[in-house]
Amino acid sequence: MSEQPSDGTRWMRYVWLIYLGTLFFQPTFDPVAGPLDWVIVAGLIAAFLPLYFAGFRAGDDRRLIAIVGAMAALGVAGSLLNSGASVFVIYAAAGAAYLDPARRAVQAIAALVLVVGIIFLISPVPLEWRLWAHAPAFIFTIVIGAANVFDAERDRAQRRLRRADEEIERLATLAERERIARDLHDLLGHTLSVIVVKSELAARLAAREPARAGEEMRDVERIGREALSEVRAAVAGYRAQGLRGELDGARRALAAAGVESRVEANLPALPIAHESALALALRESVTNVVRHAGARHASIRIGAEESAVVLEVTDDGRGGSAVEGAGLTGMRERIAALGGSVERDGASGTRMRVTLPVETVAKVAGTPAVESVGPS
Repeated sequence: MSEQPSDGTRWMRYVWLIYLGTLFFQPTFDPVAGPLDWVIVAGLIAAFLPLYFAGFRAGDDRRLIAIVGAMAALGVAGSLLNSGASVFVIYAAAGAAYLDPARRAVQAIAALVLVVGIIFLISPVPLEWRLWAHAPAFIFTIVIGAANVFDAERDRAQRRLRRADEEIERLATLAERERIARDLHDLLGHTLSVIVVKSELAARLAAREPARAGEEMRDVERIGREALSEVRAAVAGYRAQGLRGELDGARRALAAAGVESRVEANLPALPIAHESALALALRESVTNVVRHAGARHASIRIGAEESAVVLEVTDDGRGGSAVEGAGLTGMRERIAALGGSVERDGASGTRMRVTLPVETVAKVAGTPAVESVGPS
């Protein structure tokens, strides 16, 4: 009873009290019944109702077992005075069905069936009357108990499903937050690095080459506007600008940092998710070259190898095996989600190799195979 619905069907608990009508049979149809029998009916009902409503607020199995036991005891004692008191055992079975686990509920109901057998044996009424009075209690203790066990298990399963749905929703929210954090890092980290480099260059040129310094600042303005557009596009649900656009951005970023670059691109036609992942991997790799490598030369290679697309970004900078930051971690997670891998080698300069398996790859016509760009 403690797990019964408590909102829209709460009124049903009052409807179920109709079965207390069995207590009225004996004083109504027994020719020797008197006023005392009606007082006994009132006393039994008064003793039962607090137990009945307490069952809906039991809260834990220990308290529910105590309430079920008290109902069964009231049924045994009351049957000595009124044969209809065996109905209390039916109510006890209805409550015992909500014990957890179901095995414990079944054991309790089996014990209550034995209680009905005891009531049958000790009842003071004639044998024929006992059959009419207690046989229904025997049947309904089993039937109602079994039905409520089924309902209780169904309710528990539904609660588990709701909890699972809530957990899935929570994990999805966390994953989305992590994705947004990675995307913001990829979208803004690269662009802000370029802005910093160009601003430093403009500051150095301001005194001796003011015209060129002005060009660099105008470039900073343009890059800032592009970054704003990218953020707006990301918010709207779009991702980056594709491999071709990222290659152009990589050339500009390396040139602004004074790094001579060599680009070898055999761009394949890829699914959107794969192209976006590679584009952001390229952006992160080039950003690390600009920020941390201290390199003079860098090379970018993108091409198909068997059933995979490979992106390699190498530089002749300081290399090493520094701890990976959020950008590289996000890159690994994004590529791994598509079945790919990321290799980092810092033995001589740094080489980032991203391998992304695809079912079919095809070259996009008109893409330049090799291009070298010197520092600006």
